[in-house]
Amino acid sequence: MRNIVVVDAPSNLGLRPPAPGTVPGCHKLAGALREQRIVQRLKAVEGGVVVPPRYDRGDWQEGDGVFNAAALASYTRKLADRVEHHVRAGDLTVVLGGDCSVQLGASLALRRLGRYGLVAVDASPDFRHPGNSDGIGAAGGEEVALATGRGQEDLTDLEGLRPYLRDEDVRFFGIRDYFEEERAELAALKIPVVTVGDLREWGADALARTTAQSYAAPGLDGFWVHLDADVLDPSVMPAVDSPDPDGLHPGELLALLRPLLTSPHCAGLTVTIYDPDLDPDATAGALLADTVVAAFGRT
Repeated sequence: MRNIVVVDAPSNLGLRPPAPGTVPGCHKLAGALREQRIVQRLKAVEGGVVVPPRYDRGDWQEGDGVFNAAALASYTRKLADRVEHHVRAGDLTVVLGGDCSVQLGASLALRRLGRYGLVAVDASPDFRHPGNSDGIGAAGGEEVALATGRGQEDLTDLEGLRPYLRDEDVRFFGIRDYFEEERAELAALKIPVVTVGDLREWGADALARTTAQSYAAPGLDGFWVHLDADVLDPSVMPAVDSPDPDGLHPGELLALLRPLLTSPHCAGLTVTIYDPDLDPDATAGALLADTVVAAFGRT
């Protein structure tokens, strides 16, 4: 059995401030899940912390591209170094964010090593880019577009490795059924999207098993799972920056994650977006920790 290694990536560089003079609270995610004893319950090895730069958008204005771009580029390389080390060692790496932009660090690390896919478990596809939006700015809503080579070069072509992910190696699960425009774009690109409704119709477990096995195809080295807490319904996970209704229930998420995370082809997991500032009694954090632990077959 592979070692599970937990690495903290407490970066909030990819989100907009929730209010003037404040910063996004998702940088506290890792600490909050550690308070739920996630490391001990996973029987994991300590992977330490990759400390992010200070959150400071400076004089950024709409139309300037991605804010915090230089800091994001630096942090992506730094996190990629840590993830690469553990993947090379054969460890199953769990990265606790942070906002969704930390996924760029994992994607860059895997691109250095070969050809890996991404299974994004998320309420929305995080596929905003200059070709479909004038509202570029927050990398936490753009990280899959950036990882597939769409967007500004200082984030899409680090180390000359653009794209970090090929379109055909990306899968989306848990996208809300009403995001029709986003789904249409992804369909045109032949990027598979499984909505909440699809999961309920076809069965999360069966879909996940088929997906995990697809990454055993010749030429592929494996896949990474990206979990955005907002894939859960706001009734059980209100502690996110942008709660979208009609999400997954905890049992549905567990049924989806378990076959993915226990697959020998899975290289790791990122857990993102949960904001402890929005969860004063830690109920949502406890649920998130319980779900991740159970998905690995632990208690």
